[in-house]
Amino acid sequence: MKITIEQLLQNTDNYKAGTKIELSGTIYTARDQAHKRLVELIQQKKQLPINLVNTCIYYCGPCPNSPTQIIGSCGPTTSSRMDVYTPEMLNNGVKILIGKGKRSPEVIKSIKENKAVYLLATGGIGALIAKKVKSFKLVAFEDLGPEAIYKIEVENFPLIVGIDSNGRKLL
Repeated sequence: MKITIEQLLQNTDNYKAGTKIELSGTIYTARDQAHKRLVELIQQKKQLPINLVNTCIYYCGPCPNSPTQIIGSCGPTTSSRMDVYTPEMLNNGVKILIGKGKRSPEVIKSIKENKAVYLLATGGIGALIAKKVKSFKLVAFEDLGPEAIYKIEVENFPLIVGIDSNGRKLL
């Protein structure tokens, strides 16, 4: 099923665990160190470099691109590494999470409480996923290199709903 981020955000309850989707729209990449910095800024009540409200976060650290590519390989990172930060991110407006692997009971509870969704990207196919990226731009924490936050536009990014807004899970 082809959907946009806006369609997914309109009613996360429509997308049950196990649903296959092809997502299009704006997503932000962020891994461990970017999450840590964002949560520290939240706790210090400082301005964030991106608006988290209704944001889609992809746990990914893109590889450098060649001159003929928009982005290098950009496969998912193991999501459980972000579990310590995820409830705070969800409580501050993030609604869509993309990664691979299982999530902790605390994260599942927070997904349910915040009516968010966790989408599974297939590991090992980062080069193929890169072909779904239409634009790529650094937006925060440049010093983190591939772990910086990047804004990417995707078209028909293949995903599966891993945890739906009611806390039901595929894994």
